[in-house]
This record gives sequence, structure tokens and C-alpha cells, in this order.
Amino acid sequence: MHHDTTPEEARVDLPEPRRLLARSGFGAAEPLFTADLKDAEDLAQAREVVAAHGSRLWTEATRTGLDELDDRPLYWARLALAARLRTWRPSFALDPAGRADLMRVLEVESRGITDLDFPPGERWVRVVVTGFDPFRLDEDPSCSNPSGAAALDLNGWTFPVGRRTAVVRAAIFPVRWADFDDGLVEQALAEQHERAEAVLTLSRGRSGRFDLEVWNGAHRGGGADNLGVRRSGTIPVPGGGPQWTRTSLPTEQMARAAAGPVPVRVNTHVVEGDPQVERHDGPTPGSVAVRGSGGDYLSNEIAYRNTLLRDRSERGLPSGHVHLPKEQGAEILEQTRALVAAAAESALPE
Repeated sequence: MHHDTTPEEARVDLPEPRRLLARSGFGAAEPLFTADLKDAEDLAQAREVVAAHGSRLWTEATRTGLDELDDRPLYWARLALAARLRTWRPSFALDPAGRADLMRVLEVESRGITDLDFPPGERWVRVVVTGFDPFRLDEDPSCSNPSGAAALDLNGWTFPVGRRTAVVRAAIFPVRWADFDDGLVEQALAEQHERAEAVLTLSRGRSGRFDLEVWNGAHRGGGADNLGVRRSGTIPVPGGGPQWTRTSLPTEQMARAAAGPVPVRVNTHVVEGDPQVERHDGPTPGSVAVRGSGGDYLSNEIAYRNTLLRDRSERGLPSGHVHLPKEQGAEILEQTRALVAAAAESALPE
């Protein structure tokens, strides 16, 4: 039986993604992967192949210099490999659970999720930063996501903080409700709340401004994801969660530290209740969440899940969400670095 590719994987064959892959050199990933996969004689060997190729994509994407910083080759190469893996007919028996496991390995390896490890010792300030894949690709198949580009830029960055050295590890999340339903955020970030010093989630926001999102709501507003799937209702977290969570990032310090060509706003705007009421200064106690400061889509959801993990860990790390401007460029990456540095400084013990 033939395993069909997903709508997201099918877009790889559009002219623009193909051009991007060819131009970036990432187009070579798919034939190499196909050849190695063909030689796999059992599930264990297939896992090794998938892990190695997924990990190589991430390494190559984070190695590119600032002048050529682009999150799109990684995105499209991952999908090309995923399509190949989904339609692969191995020489051995592979049940759906086995294939699903291989798909998961490809995802976590190529997204930096398995690389969220830090050097041991007291001298480090460990900072986790996450971005997102491109989305709304039916409108613009050539679009990028500045938060993905920022994650690639920030991964591995070290800088002095007091007498210690901050080190950043990054990951990029899919724009798919199902992965969030399956607990990908918790798998990636729960451990970080036990050992890191700060966890920032980033996404693509409005034109011409940074938003430091203060309030996250427990509600999904039904926007379509990269598979064309819509989800609405309460965010399904294990054990349930509160209607609202709040950033613990030093938003005022961050806004000052990152002042630059693009304005940085601390955003406390929410929508609550039934009937709905817009509030500019955060939710009223006991109210039902409709939209967080960062909306009701996956950026609000990763912010909600991350800050809920923080509250459950009881270590209270600086954690929260930043919407980056839609535009990209060196100045915006510089301001993003200033925001991350300010968050790391606040993580030092007094």
C-alpha cells in the first residue's frame, strides 16, 4: 500500500521550494538520505540513518553565516526527507508504529530538540530559545519565519553575563496542532525547566514591532496550521491548566536593552469572557481566556505550555514569549540578541 505524503510535504515539489533547495545546497540531502535508507536492513539501522541525516540538517543549518541566514532550506529539506520516509518501502516489515517512530526521530533531530544539552558546571547561564517553521505557505510558498532564522542565529551563541558565560541552545517547532497535542513542547522543554536558567519562545508577529507578550491564554482559536488542520477549544495539557499564565521575563529591562530601529512593546492586551471583552491591562481574576496577549494560535500556545512548565517546576525561571517583527535583517537579529541577553542577565542570582 502506498503511503501518501501530507499537504505540507507535497508543497516541496512547488517550483519555489525546489529552487531554494537547489540554490542553498540543501537539495543534496534527499538523494543521500534515499541511498542510505535503501541500505537499511532493519528498524534499528533505519533509525540510525534517520537520526544521522536529521541531525546533519540541523548542524548544517546552524552553521551558515549571518550573511546567508535563512530558515527555509532547513524547513524544505526536512519535508523532502519526511516525504521520502513516509513513502519508503523497506526490504523488511515496517508497521505503522515503526514508521511513526522514524518520522518522530527525523523531526526531533532536525529541529535541534535532541541538541538542547548544555555544558555542565556553575560558570554557565543556560538559555533556551525556540522559533517556528514558516507558515501560511499557500499564500506565499517562498516565505520565511524570522523566529526560525533567529533560532538558527542564536544557537551556540555565548556571551559574558557578570562573571559567568551565557550559552544559548535553540530549537524550531512545527506549525502543526497535532505535534502540540502529542506533547512535543513538554518533551522538549520540561527538562529545561529543571536545568536551564531562562527559556524564551519566539514567533513571527506584526509588521514593524517587537511584542513582549505578558499574558498567555488557555484557548485555541481555530486557525489553520501547515496541514490545513484547525483546532479550537481549551489547550489540552496533561492535568489541565489555569485560564491564564504570565511571562516571567524582565520585560521592561528587555525593552530598554533592545531599543533600536524597530520599537519594542510590552503587550498586556487580552480578550476575556463570554461575552467577549477586550482589556488593555491584562485579564481580570477568574476570567475565561479567549485571546492571550500573543493571540490564540500556536505562538500563544507554546508560550502557555512553556510558562505552565515553569510554574510546575517551581524554579520560576525567566520564561515567556517574544513576537518578532515580520521583517528580517541584521538590525532585527541584533535587537533579538539584545532581548535574549537581557533575559539571561535577569537569570543571575542577586
